Amino acid sequence: MSSDSSQPVRALATRRHDEILKRVGAQGSVSIAELAGFFDVSRETIRRDLKLLSDKGQLDIVHGGAARFEPSEPAMSLRSQENAAGKAEIGRMAAGLVKNGMVVFLDSGTTTLAVAQAMTDLRDLTICTASLPIALHLCHVPGMRVHMLGGEIDPGEEAASGIDMLEAMARFRVDIAFLGGGALSPDGEVTDFTRAGAEQRGRMIALAAKTYFVLDRSKFAKLTPLRIPNFQRAAGVIVDARPQADIAEALARKGPSLMVAP
Repeated sequence: MSSDSSQPVRALATRRHDEILKRVGAQGSVSIAELAGFFDVSRETIRRDLKLLSDKGQLDIVHGGAARFEPSEPAMSLRSQENAAGKAEIGRMAAGLVKNGMVVFLDSGTTTLAVAQAMTDLRDLTICTASLPIALHLCHVPGMRVHMLGGEIDPGEEAASGIDMLEAMARFRVDIAFLGGGALSPDGEVTDFTRAGAEQRGRMIALAAKTYFVLDRSKFAKLTPLRIPNFQRAAGVIVDARPQADIAEALARKGPSLMVAP
């Protein structure tokens, strides 16, 4: 009797698992809230489903949901051609927040490189960066003093990282910082791929007078594993398109302003 009565429950769970894997394969990531709504079950049920699938090695559990296994962000050389026009729009909006004479921190990444490329008309700036392409670009611009923050070079990111880089950051009085991120999650929070990246960005938020994340539309509604400390203290998130309404509303509850480049 007990074996027969449990059969429908197992069948329902199997159908959920198949659908979850299908969605992860198609979308790259899924959120617990989305799945609970779709299946009309509790979030705790979905968490159990995701844990079971994770234990089988079929997906990764990340903050707020699950994702295909993506241990790191694609190399900068691969990302540089993606949505160049959108990143340029973000760069121009971000550069408009910078005033002559400021100390500016620029994170590594293709969108922050677009910010650097939009800043060439500004003068008397002190630039702090761990990014080789950003440092190389701005060191040739009159009126820019560029400080390269040291550390071991990550060849994929073309930037320094590690303890030396974190210690170097703390020596500067930063007026404004522009940071990248791994994703703008379904619950309105910028998240990261690695612990080192999340820690570095969290420290920069604490150090700078104002901090802005710069994210193009390819990062929307994705899930990466690490939360960024101090995220709620950031001044804003600059994007090239308005994200889905639920993401925008969740971001507004977190605190940082949503700024959509024209």
